[in-house]
Amino acid sequence: MSLFAELGMRYPIIQAPMAGAQNTELAMAVTGAGALGSLPAAMLSTAELRKALEQLAASGPGSFNINFFCHRQSEPDPAEEQRWREALAPYYAEFGVDARAETTAPGRAPFNAEHAALLGEFRPAVVSFHFGLPAPELLARVKATGASVFASATTVAEAQWLARHGADAIIAQGLEAGGHRGHFLSQDLSLQQGTFTLLPQIVAAVDLPVIAAGGIVDGKGIKAALALGASAVQMGTAFLCCHEATTSPLHRAALQVAHGQHTALTNLFSGRPARGIVNRLMRELGPLSALPPDFPHASGALAPLRAAAEKVGDSGFSPLWAGQNVSGCRSLAAAELIAAWVAEADLA
Repeated sequence: MSLFAELGMRYPIIQAPMAGAQNTELAMAVTGAGALGSLPAAMLSTAELRKALEQLAASGPGSFNINFFCHRQSEPDPAEEQRWREALAPYYAEFGVDARAETTAPGRAPFNAEHAALLGEFRPAVVSFHFGLPAPELLARVKATGASVFASATTVAEAQWLARHGADAIIAQGLEAGGHRGHFLSQDLSLQQGTFTLLPQIVAAVDLPVIAAGGIVDGKGIKAALALGASAVQMGTAFLCCHEATTSPLHRAALQVAHGQHTALTNLFSGRPARGIVNRLMRELGPLSALPPDFPHASGALAPLRAAAEKVGDSGFSPLWAGQNVSGCRSLAAAELIAAWVAEADLA
């Protein structure tokens, strides 16, 4: 029996965890439709994560993927913070933001002992990691729960590293994917490849199930990924406009207009490269720049500016995460989307 059959999945489709664009409602809808729903945990407090895990546990039978970040988080650098605030000062003035106001970056805690304890209590079927894997002692605690461990690789070398260090399945994250790049062995973005060149190379390099991620938005994409050796696909952007997503109205609107097709990698919003729809801040300061502090501290100084702009209907300072292919963003229930993809990919 395949890993995905053991997880109770009727279809080889995984909903990508998308912080800021979903809660448990989307994860439950996806799992209920026969795929694998995911919950992004990196930006949740311990109390918030406990509540979310309780909601998933109470939803009935079905597997879920709980996703965490594994970055090494440094302390904020006052000089970097000051440099970033000075770069943002003209925008503060334009939107009437007090440049002296104290701000803090939204929490993006790397996987830790508190997370491991919650996993031991709730025992989700899948735990996935971005930016590598946690320390061996923490990973051992995850494995002890019986969870399958998935992890993102953006190169063949990363996939091989993950296979050697305890991953049960590899998520081959192509350059087309929206949101944060999962690279962890090298910061050289020129090493990054598209999904359909990266996927067959990883399939050939590791003896583990490989999950294709990036640019897959419909049944045709699913069928192509499976033909290239993927055991499953992970889809995020295609879920952004579904009914159960919490994607903001401004973000949804950006996905539906012509300029939403123009995405780029940027480090302006968090301090680490991530793909989103090109907006004013990206055009004027980046999209890749030496100005922002290291991940995740860039978002603190941006928070009041983003709030002020969004208040007047301006998404020019908001992270509009999206992959290169937004053509699959449809305003439907998650179950309807999945049913359409299953039919297109001949998975029924």
